[in-house]
Amino acid sequence: MEEYDIIVLGTGIKESILSGLMSQSGNKILHIDRNPYYGGESASISPLEELYKKFKLPGPAKSMDHGKEWNIDLIPKFLLANGELVKILMRTEVTRYLDFKVVEASYVYKAGKVHKVPCTEEDAMHASDLMGMFDKRRFKKLLLFALNFDVRNPRTYQDVDPNKMTTRDLFGRFDLGLDVMEFTGHAIALHSSDSYLDQPCGETIRRIQLYAESLSRHNSSPYLYPVYGLGELPQAFARLSAEYGGKFLMNRAVDELVMDNGKVKAVKSEGKLFSCKQVICDPSYVPNRVRKVERVIRVICLLNHPVKNTHEANSCQIIIPQTQLNRKSDIYISVVSYGHSVASDGMYIATVSTTAETSNPEKEVQPGLELLEPIVQKFVSVSNVLVPKEDGKTSQIFVSRSYDALNHFEVEYEDIKDMYLRITGAELGFRGSQRHQSHNSDED
Repeated sequence: MEEYDIIVLGTGIKESILSGLMSQSGNKILHIDRNPYYGGESASISPLEELYKKFKLPGPAKSMDHGKEWNIDLIPKFLLANGELVKILMRTEVTRYLDFKVVEASYVYKAGKVHKVPCTEEDAMHASDLMGMFDKRRFKKLLLFALNFDVRNPRTYQDVDPNKMTTRDLFGRFDLGLDVMEFTGHAIALHSSDSYLDQPCGETIRRIQLYAESLSRHNSSPYLYPVYGLGELPQAFARLSAEYGGKFLMNRAVDELVMDNGKVKAVKSEGKLFSCKQVICDPSYVPNRVRKVERVIRVICLLNHPVKNTHEANSCQIIIPQTQLNRKSDIYISVVSYGHSVASDGMYIATVSTTAETSNPEKEVQPGLELLEPIVQKFVSVSNVLVPKEDGKTSQIFVSRSYDALNHFEVEYEDIKDMYLRITGAELGFRGSQRHQSHNSDED
């Protein structure tokens, strides 16, 4: 029986990142995926014909027959330029395998129209009809306070206790109107519901700072997206894992997880046993160990034009705050195009997603779809968000969460960080470069 420290099942983004990190820490890793391609639930589909096949639709039309020019992400998510996931990419140096381009702009929906998200002092003063003159001044004051706030320096607190004062009280202190509170909380701090308003304001201040710091790196927007799509991420971390001795078995069925006194001891794959101390996997490999918490609808839309009122942007994010539509959760729209080498020349891919709240999810996203008209083709999926029933410390089986409706990676990073702590007992952190000194690459 072949023996490994950790067996990773599935090559989703989270599983691949953990595989790379664990290999880099000196663990002997075996990675098994039932699919012949990387990415699992979050895979990129190419060529275009495969997307039509997956959704059992005829096509595509001959006018779109440059199929190999398409890389369509099933679950597109943007990376905040100064976010923790980008820091992992930098510190592990997997950026040598990846190219990123800035997402051109970020927008918020108000009263049936999309408006550019103001997030600098200059933006605040020149924001169009999103804010009135007095609101602009109040928002600018809040922004200056948040950017100068240092949790380690009480002098910057201005009598605001980040652990006690609620965000609602913080906004009230700056006399912000409801519209300003809405886009600040949902389009800048990226909260997905209004529950944050009655929680301590420290987290919202941190999120505003992260957004502003990410924006300062590239000016046009705080978001990055990989050239050729998100499918490049799991492949990059797979290469990192392989550099440190990780082995991969693709297109290989997993028969069962073999247990001994409630603890995993092996994985059986196509009749062969592989011994291990721990297993990392996505929910699809252990359906009896997860529970459903919500449903997500995603509609992938192919367009032959930029989205209206986005200044002809080749890529952008649009957030429709929940209160605009009397909902409990926001609607997210991510737009990428030939500019990121994920579509044929002149073509765009827009994905609308939200947490389903009714038995007719497609009707729920209709306001988002209307912003994209005319749509060449829609691909609709509704999936369950699954979470592990237990923390894995007893069984040593560590299961990731399914991907939610958000179209950025901050929540996914929190899941990676939480899993890393449970798997290793240590916080996820880096002390300089951990790469082998003897490593050579094509770029060296």
